[in-house]
Amino acid sequence: MDERARYRDFSGFLAGIFPFKVQKISLNAGFTCPNRDGTKGYGGCTYCNNQTFNPDYCRTGKSIARQLEEGKAFFAKKYPEMKYLAYFQAYTNTYAGTDKLRQMYEEALGVKDVVGLVIGTRPDCMPDTLLDYLEELNKRTFLLVEYGIESTNDETLRRINRGHTFACTEETVRRTTARGIRTGGHVIVGLPGETDRESIIRQAEILSCLPLTTLKLHQLQLIKGTRMGNEYACHPENFHLYTADEYIDLVIDYVEHLRPDLVLERFISQSPKELLIAPDWGMKNYEFTNRFRKRMEERDAWQGKQVKNIRVLPDCL
Repeated sequence: MDERARYRDFSGFLAGIFPFKVQKISLNAGFTCPNRDGTKGYGGCTYCNNQTFNPDYCRTGKSIARQLEEGKAFFAKKYPEMKYLAYFQAYTNTYAGTDKLRQMYEEALGVKDVVGLVIGTRPDCMPDTLLDYLEELNKRTFLLVEYGIESTNDETLRRINRGHTFACTEETVRRTTARGIRTGGHVIVGLPGETDRESIIRQAEILSCLPLTTLKLHQLQLIKGTRMGNEYACHPENFHLYTADEYIDLVIDYVEHLRPDLVLERFISQSPKELLIAPDWGMKNYEFTNRFRKRMEERDAWQGKQVKNIRVLPDCL
C-alpha cells in the first residue's frame, strides 16, 4: 500500500472539498468554560493552559475580524492565494447566548477569503437552539464542530476536572451529526490512569462507533502553571511519559483500530518550549509525521487494519 494512503489525513479531506489551499486561523473570542467560572467547577481542566496554542495574533483585545486579518497577513507571505477557515479555538466557543455567537461567527465569515468555520467546544455546551442556527449555517458555508472528548473513561474525566461524562459526549455528537453537521473529536493519549495499551486501544474502538468526521489525538504534555504539572512534580510515579518511538508505535496500534473513513487531523501537539515540562521530544510536527509514516510502512500498517464489523450505531458501544 502506498504510504500516502496508510491513513486518511486532513489535508486530503480538505482537498476533496475545496479547489484551493485552505489554512485554519486560530481565534480567541474571549470565552471561558463552565468548569472555570463556577457553573460546574473552578480551575478548568487540570492539564489546560491556553497559552500553549494561542499564536501572537490571537489575543482577546482584538476583534474577530482583526485577528483574522493579522492571521491572513502572516500566512499570505508564503501562500498569497490561500483561503482560510476561521478557527474558534481557545476555551469553549459555544459558551454564550445564540445571538452573541451568531454575531461572532458572521463577523468571521464576513472577512474576505474566509471560506468556513471550525468551532472548538465542549459536549455539554451545545443547546438545541444553537444547533438550529448551526444547521442553517452549515447549508451555506463549510462548518466543522470540534468537541473536546479527551477520554472515553468517566473516572479519567473526573480526575482531570472535565465536568461532563462520556455519555454526554456521545449524545451531543449524535445530536450534532443528526443535523448534517461535520463533527470532530479531540482526545489526549496517556492521561493518568490510561497508559496501558488495552485501555487505549479500547478507546479507539469506542470512538470508531461514533459518527465523527474528524479526530485529533496528541500525547499528554505537562505544562507549567497547570494543576497536572503540579501533580507531576509531587507524584511523578503516577505518570507514564512516552518516548517518541514508544508513542509512534502506540499510535499506530490505535490507528489500526480506527474506522478507515475517519479523517485523522493530527497525532501530536507541540507546546511552547518555555511552558513545557515534559516530554520534550525535540522535533517539529512534520518531523514526527515523517517518522510516523516511515514506521507505518516498516510495520505494513494502515488505518482500520484491525477493525472488524465496526458499525456507527449505539449498540456498538
